[in-house]
Amino acid sequence: MNVQQVAVFLEHKPGRLAEISHCLAESNINIRALSLADTTDFGILRLVADDTDKARKVLKEHGFTVGVTEVIAVGAEDRPGGMDKILQVVSKAGLNVEYMYAFTKKSGESGILLFKFDEPAQALTAFKEAGIKILSGEEVHSM
Repeated sequence: MNVQQVAVFLEHKPGRLAEISHCLAESNINIRALSLADTTDFGILRLVADDTDKARKVLKEHGFTVGVTEVIAVGAEDRPGGMDKILQVVSKAGLNVEYMYAFTKKSGESGILLFKFDEPAQALTAFKEAGIKILSGEEVHSM
């Protein structure tokens, strides 16, 4: 049920993000979703690609520090309150969200929330019990 994401550590230098996008584009890797977070010393780019293994390999070959982690993807209605419905389940279950990011496939249809929890098994149980659609890695990577 989990989705693999690539995490890349970036030095604070102009052009580093463009280097990553260029490496992936030249290798015909499509980015499905991404999030970029900034810390004092470096940035962390988290991305979901159509081919996680190939993305990791290509970025490592180009000298980037890369890791692969698993996140949980759930479907949300693309309307006011769609995300809140999901977050109320998270809150009621007492889950700690380490981070999250989101995207929509087509406006008005469905959104997708990607979560990293400190207790992913509990999150999956809470989502299932609440009838929240959990997306497989295959579903997300092939969008």
